Amino acid sequence: MTWNTDDTSTALRVLAVDDEKPALDELVYLLTEQVGVGEVHGASEATGALRVLRAHPVDAVFLDIDMPGLTGMELAGILSEFAEPPAVVFVTAHDDHAVAAFDLGAVDYLLKPLRAARLAEAVRRIAAARAPVATPPAQTHPSEVIPVELGGVTTLVHRADVSWVEADGDYARLHTTSGSHLVRIPLSALESRWEGAGFLRVHRSYLVALRLVTGLRSTGSGTVVCLRAEGSSGAVELPVSRRQVRELKQRLVHGPRQNWSQR
Repeated sequence: MTWNTDDTSTALRVLAVDDEKPALDELVYLLTEQVGVGEVHGASEATGALRVLRAHPVDAVFLDIDMPGLTGMELAGILSEFAEPPAVVFVTAHDDHAVAAFDLGAVDYLLKPLRAARLAEAVRRIAAARAPVATPPAQTHPSEVIPVELGGVTTLVHRADVSWVEADGDYARLHTTSGSHLVRIPLSALESRWEGAGFLRVHRSYLVALRLVTGLRSTGSGTVVCLRAEGSSGAVELPVSRRQVRELKQRLVHGPRQNWSQR
């Protein structure tokens, strides 16, 4: 038997299972009265419940424990093996099975005689368990800041303003939107610190911001990467070492910072 009480797409589809007809009728009636419950099916024993489930996937099963044939506990064990198991709420006159019920992953354990308010709480728990877990927004890490000494004045250069970096012995020259700056940091150190921030070392002497790459070009001597202008940092072509060509292509095709549209 099936009742439809709510046709919204978010309404719960439930199955009530009890071998005692008066108890089943009461459970079905109370479920149809619950806000948030839509389609309600009924079954008088475990085998019949499995037949209903084959024809009508449900979100939750309200299940008596003491039944002929398969008990409610045994049926719950079978349901737990489903690819998408429904939530299980036990509805029983006995309070001595609660521990075993929750060991089976039951969402709730209701004692007869049923109270509408207590049933409503079980429905709320099911709805909460089905609600998609909100993905926390991606954390935005502040751009690293590098102090640059120039004429006795310390200037703070943000990583986000760097277009590319050039090795200069034990130093590195930052080419930025405001000009170039020599800093006492090895290129290898910046490579390891900035790899996860959209930078890639394309050559032993160069580290580039992938967001500025407009393409690759083959030359007679190898491959160069083309960077678009940004602020005071003009457009430039930099050599790519042979062993870095494949990684650069993969990062440009699959990476989140690819920028092929601005040529």
